[in-house]
Amino acid sequence: MTSIAIKSEITGKVWKIETKPGDRLAEDDAILILESMKMEIPVCAPSNCRLLEILVAEEEAVSEGQPVAVVEQE
Repeated sequence: MTSIAIKSEITGKVWKIETKPGDRLAEDDAILILESMKMEIPVCAPSNCRLLEILVAEEEAVSEGQPVAVVEQE
């Protein structure tokens, strides 16, 4: 199985974590939600996968391109 690092596409703040390690996700399920300029932007699963690790915490600032989660493709 292949592990994939999910990266933030924007600079912002982690507003809410929607999942926990071990969760099975379908393509486009929200892993977490970022907030930037009063907009909520979901970070979604790229395909059917299992969440291995969340690399950030709620309220944490993130940069564009920063890894925020690791998933394992099924």
